[in-house]
Amino acid sequence: MSDEREIEAVVQKYYESLYESDPVKVRQVFHDRAMIAGYLNGELVQMSMEEFAGFVASQQPSPQESGAKQHLEIESCEYAGETACVLLSEDYLGMSFFDTLSLLKVDGEWKIYNKLFHVED
Repeated sequence: MSDEREIEAVVQKYYESLYESDPVKVRQVFHDRAMIAGYLNGELVQMSMEEFAGFVASQQPSPQESGAKQHLEIESCEYAGETACVLLSEDYLGMSFFDTLSLLKVDGEWKIYNKLFHVED
């Protein structure tokens, strides 16, 4: 599988983790030292990967169980060597997000190392 397809698969699994409220999938796609940051309601939110996994798990019932509409669109995917940057839009918890994901290829696997998010108005 090409790097681009592998990266797209990681992004898809990332979105599945949100939609299913699945912390196991969060841990599978994020690097152990990953950070998640962005502004929510005008406040800076910063989380480690474990904090983010806990947040995702706490969304009960899951968006899937609630019948929430799914929306994930990869706006761009650029990679060079063992680094990549993906811009995407997604719907989650009734909000529209624009995310910037930075990925690293570690031991042959693409992992999200950093997530910056922006909530659309």
